[in-house]
Amino acid sequence: MRLIEFKMERPGLLKEGQDVTVSELAGTSYNYIIDPAVAMSGCYSAGQRLQTNHGIVKEVKETDRGFYVTVEFNE
Repeated sequence: MRLIEFKMERPGLLKEGQDVTVSELAGTSYNYIIDPAVAMSGCYSAGQRLQTNHGIVKEVKETDRGFYVTVEFNE
């Protein structure tokens, strides 16, 4: 199991236990977006690249910097 944190700009777009699909953005590093563009991950190197594009939302939390979503991927 692998956990990745995503930044979400608005509340209520995702809920815990929800099945999500991610899209990969490739350049000099890799970023992931929860479809349909509701949250974005940080940057990952080629060695940290995801092997799957489906995950389950484990946590949605609000901080003073915004909303964060933790997604668990089966890899």
